[in-house]
Amino acid sequence: MVFAVSAALVVAMQGEFQRFYTRHANLLVAEQAAAYLRGAEELAGMALIQDRDNDKNNGLMRDDLTEFWAMPASERPPYSFEGGWMIGELEDLQGRFNLNWLAERPPQGEGQPRLAPAQKQFIRLLQALGEPALSEYEARVITESIGDWLDADRVPVADGAEDDYYAARTPAHRSANRPMASVSELRAVANVTPELYAALRPWVTVWPQEPQFLNIHTAPAMLLRSINSDDSLLPLSEDEGAALLQYREESGFLDKTDLFAHPVFQGKQDMDEISGLLGERSDYFLLRAEAEVADRNMRLYSVLQRRNRRISSLARASGSL
Repeated sequence: MVFAVSAALVVAMQGEFQRFYTRHANLLVAEQAAAYLRGAEELAGMALIQDRDNDKNNGLMRDDLTEFWAMPASERPPYSFEGGWMIGELEDLQGRFNLNWLAERPPQGEGQPRLAPAQKQFIRLLQALGEPALSEYEARVITESIGDWLDADRVPVADGAEDDYYAARTPAHRSANRPMASVSELRAVANVTPELYAALRPWVTVWPQEPQFLNIHTAPAMLLRSINSDDSLLPLSEDEGAALLQYREESGFLDKTDLFAHPVFQGKQDMDEISGLLGERSDYFLLRAEAEVADRNMRLYSVLQRRNRRISSLARASGSL
């Protein structure tokens, strides 16, 4: 009897020890992977500082996709170490449209424009998506709904939505009346369907939260199509966007003047407003890093701000930001 009880205790202790060992082994592997991901973030910061120093030495403060930091992960092998590997890539967030720009309102009054320059650009971007297909009016309604979500007051514009609209929804909620902290907030905004959110997500950001510029050297074709004369709410065609992208890949834009000299913009007038939204330098980047240790995979998404020679992580997540 004593032997049987002792044997049962030994079996139970072995099972408990195995669970203890497995649990702590998993924690150790996770800590190792997290350490490698932090290392990837530090390496990304070093690359951005080196890029800034190179630009300063060359006397050309601009960021484009030919620079080392912009090399996609698909074009370089993972960094291998004993028991695993690590890889990462940087994306220029100033190559996306910043949703927080839509809080800007034009001066109100007779004879004043109803839409701010950033609102016009976003209306073009919405129509450029193709799927879901949006009319100019539908794009305007969505744009003004986002503007009402962001602005500080609780008074809806003509086609916008404020607290009264959201109070009648299920579940009831209120408009944020502040800058967005995550692109995912779009899902709570009036007139933004799941299909529209999925289509729009790759092309927008909420960083930085203060006014900045869309980088003409890193913006994808979809964003280039949102550049048009100030008196037009229509996007450039797919062919025109592709032509701009091809020219940039083959020759590069010297500056905004060179961009507007492209045949795509021939005959277009009044480019002052859209020109004021465009730039050539970037200070906000998204790091996507992945590490695998002992067959356990972990990911890190980190928003990095470059200010002179200092790098700060503004947000981190194990899922997309």
